[in-house]
Amino acid sequence: MAGIGAARSETAASTNIQTSAAQALDQTLSTTQWASTGPNRQEAGVPVAAATVMAAPPPSFFSFSDTVVSYRFQGPSAEPGVFRERPGSRGEPVEVPKNVVNLFHANSWAYGTNLISLDILRSGHQDPASDKVIRDKGYGATEVYLIYRGVLSPNKIFDTNIFAIPGLVKDIGLSFGADINTKDTKFDSEKRAGTFGVSFAFDVPAGFVNLKVQGYKEFSRNGFAGIAPKAGDIPAAIPGFDYSHFRSVEYKMTPEFELTYTIPLAFTGLPLALAGFNTIILPKGRYGNVNQFDTRTEFASQTNLVLDVGQLLENTPNRVEVFVGFQYWHNKFGGDPRKTLNTEEKALIAGVAYHLK
Repeated sequence: MAGIGAARSETAASTNIQTSAAQALDQTLSTTQWASTGPNRQEAGVPVAAATVMAAPPPSFFSFSDTVVSYRFQGPSAEPGVFRERPGSRGEPVEVPKNVVNLFHANSWAYGTNLISLDILRSGHQDPASDKVIRDKGYGATEVYLIYRGVLSPNKIFDTNIFAIPGLVKDIGLSFGADINTKDTKFDSEKRAGTFGVSFAFDVPAGFVNLKVQGYKEFSRNGFAGIAPKAGDIPAAIPGFDYSHFRSVEYKMTPEFELTYTIPLAFTGLPLALAGFNTIILPKGRYGNVNQFDTRTEFASQTNLVLDVGQLLENTPNRVEVFVGFQYWHNKFGGDPRKTLNTEEKALIAGVAYHLK
């Protein structure tokens, strides 16, 4: 099974590798949730005399904008419900390597920030592409996962400092977002989720630490549902029972907590930073072929060590980065390990990112 309601893809984590974008945002919007560790730079090559007669460029709606393309390898990933059959046991969980291409964009404007992340994840053959007719197409499944996150700053909107706690929280904003995914497996995931809540940007000496406290509402699809048990199966099919009713899944609204951070490691003398996230989603309802299982509290965490190679080698910061990290996912997609195999993930990560600018 490719996911249980397909809660949150491996990319829920795209934001952790985009350190430079996060750093640069704070240079342009003081009340946003991001912070800078790089120097402010002036455009070169325009003589002062010429500059006095050149027409001023038209104002931009965005005070900052950055687009990043990255690649990462992660593994071994866990896919709930993907296992090898073993006589006399529930089965053996299968480890799945993944190659991921990510397109990331962040910007800031007068009243807040926006973030968009698109992951294209290609599984190894252990997690095969399939459909209702062909169980294994001979190659790994492909997942597309889109994330949007936005924050509005009341301090900026109303030109005030009321929505802040001096020395502790520099800004309190309204957060909102959406997750959308699809994956070409028999489970046929089609997640649609929304978030809405409050964002706290903590007042830290360097980097940034943000906490979102939100409501989380998810809709998805279960391709396994709608198929009545075959003759001889246990439990037996119930005559007249509408199994297809459970194909479309609507979960309950539940609390969600997102902690994101970038912490510069200036003491190393290198352009290094720790960047990561922690996400907690409380139980969101029931799942299974006929909604027979209760979801569990889901915890996903990823931390990357990011090196700004451009700044290190050519004094061109925020251009090329490499990163290594670790991802831990407990009760992946909300799955209950007592009912579903392969719900715990411990994956190593390595990749490279390039800022298009």
